[in-house]
Amino acid sequence: MPVISKRWEVASPPPAEAIQELSGYPDILRRILYNRGYRTHEQARAFLEAQPPVGTDPTNLLDLPKAVDRIKFAIDHQEKIVVYGDYDADGVTATALLVMALKALGAEVREYIPNRFDEGYGLNLEAMSLLREQGTNLIITVDCGIRSWEEANYCHTAGMDLIITDHHFPLDILPQAYAIINPKQPGDNYPEKNLAGVGLAYKLVDLLYKSEPNPLDPREYLDLVALGTVADLVPITGENRSLVRNGLEYLRHPRRQGIMALIGVSGLSSGRITTSDISFALAPRLNASGRLDTAMASLNLLTSQDLKEVGQLAQWLEVQNRDRQKITRDIQTNAEQKIIVSDKIPLLLFAADPDYNAGVVGLAASRLTEQYYRPSIIASIGDTYTRGSCRSISEFHITQALDQCKDLLVHHGGHAAAAGFTVRNDLLQTLIDKLINIATEQLEEKDLRPKIFAEAEIPLSELKPDILKYLELLQPTGMGNPAPIFMSRGLKVTRQKAIGADGAHLKLTVTDGKITYDAIAFRQGYWIAQLPPMIDLMYTFELNEFNGQVALQLNVKDIRPSLE
Repeated sequence: MPVISKRWEVASPPPAEAIQELSGYPDILRRILYNRGYRTHEQARAFLEAQPPVGTDPTNLLDLPKAVDRIKFAIDHQEKIVVYGDYDADGVTATALLVMALKALGAEVREYIPNRFDEGYGLNLEAMSLLREQGTNLIITVDCGIRSWEEANYCHTAGMDLIITDHHFPLDILPQAYAIINPKQPGDNYPEKNLAGVGLAYKLVDLLYKSEPNPLDPREYLDLVALGTVADLVPITGENRSLVRNGLEYLRHPRRQGIMALIGVSGLSSGRITTSDISFALAPRLNASGRLDTAMASLNLLTSQDLKEVGQLAQWLEVQNRDRQKITRDIQTNAEQKIIVSDKIPLLLFAADPDYNAGVVGLAASRLTEQYYRPSIIASIGDTYTRGSCRSISEFHITQALDQCKDLLVHHGGHAAAAGFTVRNDLLQTLIDKLINIATEQLEEKDLRPKIFAEAEIPLSELKPDILKYLELLQPTGMGNPAPIFMSRGLKVTRQKAIGADGAHLKLTVTDGKITYDAIAFRQGYWIAQLPPMIDLMYTFELNEFNGQVALQLNVKDIRPSLE
């Protein structure tokens, strides 16, 4: 299979007078702050302290005070409330948060999470009809609903009030709902537009708890906010950065039995949980149940305090996650065989098959996009409908592309980099042909190689343990605030070894003649047969904890033959 080379870019040293504005910070930290647009002490302090932006009081979210009043009425009159969520980690944490918060206020509330395979994403008419028959008075969505016009109309005519909380992009026409909480909707001036679904659920609970005297503290749910926010790959900047940093502290001292069990089966130490641990260990396990079956196992894990139950649920999620990993690899391999028939990589990658598991097609698409740097669509063909999952690159807004095809689609929605859709089988090829044309128009003249950006070029011998102390101030890192990457040239490889399943990863030892470091290059095992003796590296600098031993190491992001 072809390997996509990356475009290396290294930040130039900032002007002396500019860096002087950040005097008092260590040099490497000043350079990183400058590169990220923090040019004054005031800006730097707000960022490093993870201060939320001005104006993030929950009352500033359009319709949120109206929603709170309706919920309080429902609680006071013992109306039946249903929290309707999504089956991914963001939706599950948001559902758990809102259900537990409402129960703490005495509400008659229960959850509803649709089955991915039987019902698909978001609201559906069969579920709305069932909830009406069960006497539901108020439905509150989390992480879905912003494009559910037909279902919202049904709720209105059936006498059920609908409050939509959703962070996905709306279209020009909004659903007919009692209240819509979405900072991306027209007329909403809330400063943080990138809250995750669980972040919006938290803002709702925050105002609900503050609206009348009670001993409840909304901050007790920040562990769930951190999990869902990081898992959903929204930018860890602005208010999200503040929520996640505070939420990590709750994760590091967990009180929920389910979270303790989840940390345990993931092989993590709770006291040192990071955003990377959420991304690569906790979130995949939370997502596993909704991808292969129903998300209720993950929801029950987060809401139960029964030690035996959460232990069994955590083990079940561990088993499901391993199954999910194998299924993802199998789909990716099969899709590659269909798509990559030569060294020429199509501008848009597409594969569909009745045997593809609809729950993991998004993961396979993500792997393809990561490997080939192309928009990718992997779809599961059903009896009547095909459900596809899309992942994209910065040069191609996948949801806007789907918007141009909305006349062909039953449902669709998402973000710039990820989306999903449902299409009738007889229209699938028409849809793909149109998307290929859109991709060709937008991408044909572009250099489609991923850019990798280093904050600074640094000799290996200058990598001191103290640097880690300064890098820690940048936490939490993630989308929009990545862990700093450094570049070092002219390193001699003294040892190399392919490790992991099928030699997928590369373990190295490198030296500049003055100092030697171990390095790990995930998913770069293909270098083993062609690694030159002298290389340049792009890497992050980190502590590696393994079997109780702690050592400094380079986490390699890219390798090239040394140019020196």
